Amino acid sequence: MTVLFLSLPLAVAWVAVTGSASPLNFVLGLALSLLSLAVVREAFAGRSPPRRIRPWHIFLLAGLFLWELALSAWRVALTVLSPRMQLAPGILAFPLTVRTDFEITLLANLITLTPGTLSVDVSEDRRTLYVHALDCADPAAVRRDIAGGFERRIMEAFG
Repeated sequence: MTVLFLSLPLAVAWVAVTGSASPLNFVLGLALSLLSLAVVREAFAGRSPPRRIRPWHIFLLAGLFLWELALSAWRVALTVLSPRMQLAPGILAFPLTVRTDFEITLLANLITLTPGTLSVDVSEDRRTLYVHALDCADPAAVRRDIAGGFERRIMEAFG
């Protein structure tokens, strides 16, 4: 059941990325997702799954990501096209509330996929995520945005 739960969104993502919504392409995406899950299954054998998975909150997390993606792409475009690029790039330490490898990886990937930010590293004790921000003039605001956005939604969906 879990494999099916994971493979369907991957197949839908395949259809979206390839741009072809034909039934045959969906079946190909489903087959590739099942193959991918079979390959990575060994890496996660013996590990406990997230305590609870809440589909509605996963949907809200995806919506937040799409919103942040569009908003940050717009901000980066305005910054690049402005006559005076007043940037204050920097690396900040973000204290993590999420604890599992899955949650940390998901947070780091969501941050990296959002234009203007990049996950750089995770501390050895897995309590701090180092993030490069294109505009780090107010590091506290960047931390608040991550904590109140992606991290909060991840904890609601998988915590």
